[in-house]
Amino acid sequence: MLYFYFFFLCYSSSSSASSVLFSKTYAIMVDCAPLYYLDHRKKTPSNLHSLAALHDERAPSLHPINTNPGLHSAHTKQQFFHNKMAKLCAALCLLLGALAFLAIAAPGSSSFVERQGTQFVLDGSPYLFNGFNSYWMMTVASQPAERAKVSQVLGEAAAAGLTVCRTWAFSDGGDGALQISPGVYDERVFQGLDFVISEAQSHGVRLILSLVNNYKDFGGRAQYVQWASNAGAAVGGEDDFYTNPVVKGYYKNHVQRVLTRINTITNVAYKDDPTIMAWELINEPRCQADYSGKTVNTWVQEMASYTKSLDSKHMLEIGMEGFYGDSMPEKKQYNPGYQVGTDFITSNLIDEIDFATIHAYPDVWLAAQDDSSQTAFAQRWMWSHWDDATKILKKPLVLAEFGLSKKDPGYTENLRDVYINAICTDIYNLARSGGGSLSGGLVWQVMADGMESYYDGYEILLSQDPATDAVLMRQSRAMSVLAHTMSKPAGGHVGHADEAVSGEQEDGVAHGAGLHGLHVRHVHARDGKSSSHP
Repeated sequence: MLYFYFFFLCYSSSSSASSVLFSKTYAIMVDCAPLYYLDHRKKTPSNLHSLAALHDERAPSLHPINTNPGLHSAHTKQQFFHNKMAKLCAALCLLLGALAFLAIAAPGSSSFVERQGTQFVLDGSPYLFNGFNSYWMMTVASQPAERAKVSQVLGEAAAAGLTVCRTWAFSDGGDGALQISPGVYDERVFQGLDFVISEAQSHGVRLILSLVNNYKDFGGRAQYVQWASNAGAAVGGEDDFYTNPVVKGYYKNHVQRVLTRINTITNVAYKDDPTIMAWELINEPRCQADYSGKTVNTWVQEMASYTKSLDSKHMLEIGMEGFYGDSMPEKKQYNPGYQVGTDFITSNLIDEIDFATIHAYPDVWLAAQDDSSQTAFAQRWMWSHWDDATKILKKPLVLAEFGLSKKDPGYTENLRDVYINAICTDIYNLARSGGGSLSGGLVWQVMADGMESYYDGYEILLSQDPATDAVLMRQSRAMSVLAHTMSKPAGGHVGHADEAVSGEQEDGVAHGAGLHGLHVRHVHARDGKSSSHP
């Protein structure tokens, strides 16, 4: 009966990540098949080997049973039973973990992820996630011959349990642009975004789509202001993006065009597609003309209201890095030594904003400081915003960008894995302590083979970085199981939910066996890096 239920689950699930878990469980269960037949069918050892081989002669965990009668002493048989029972228990635990994953992130779900207090919910259940950034997807998918790269990344990410992807729904002006000029769009590029959404749905991955860039990459605020200037509007610098009525009209038109777009593959309007988890107003808003944050806040209020008037089904977030403004001067001590013109608290209190985001690049923001100072900052940064989300905003929080660059002095892949694991540890612990208010993290960034022109130093190729893939997969499983068990009382501080077999088990997740938290991170000091990242 257990085997029948197992195969039913395998074939009823289209999730790549679930398939990985089930395949591993299957290998263990096949290895345990001789135990069942020896105990219940009284087969001889030689028959056992033949019968087990019928399941799958290629199963990696299947080993021939020694047919020498002299070797089958009572002690040997007892040891045989103990080993098989241990493996069967491990298979059942892994199967329970897979079931928890399916309960939290069922692929192809027709339901929208929603906010309920400080939590995300999906079909009424808590929704936590582990995810990634891949900003380039629309641009690459606009070339049909290159779409396999998008499929590769989504497939590998899903296999690692990465269920949310943040990517761009903008490219303004220049070569290969989505929006060639105000209101004029390249259908070929739009069809690339259609493909990204359709392919994400088929892999059980949800999307956070950003609508414009703060920086000049892919056009950004500067391109909008330039368009307005070309049309005769009285504009000055890039910060007029937030105040000039002509520029704001261009932006609203873009929002309307994207949200009401009918996908040429699925025939579903973007605003009606649950594959999209949320819209993001702008990637990393900044305003040098007004460090108080009031200018950006006024813009966020206007654009959030407009976006929600078009689409009340999807969640909406701003795209902020987390910098504090004038509304809470005492919080400015957590800023990394300079102003960017945003107010994390005031803007995220806007009713139309469903959840808050932060980014974490302490080695970039504090490049001149030593490692201990950077580490102390990172710890305060995450804790402070988690505290804000729980007590002040009363909304979910997402760590929307974090990573470690290969361009940093002293970089090694091991250092990156330790750093990512440390961030994941803190996400898990704060999610558990805050009842899910810190709901997930998105590593920057995952790429496919043959994308060297897009490399920015942060690239992760899951197929070529198995250690990094393993760290991310452990976090994915830990967050899924945590979401499944979140309604149970928390038992105090818990370490990272490392899936190693040596940890104590609680709710199917091994605690205390992870690497370590952010507070003991040891990474070399970073020097010579700019104050912004790609």
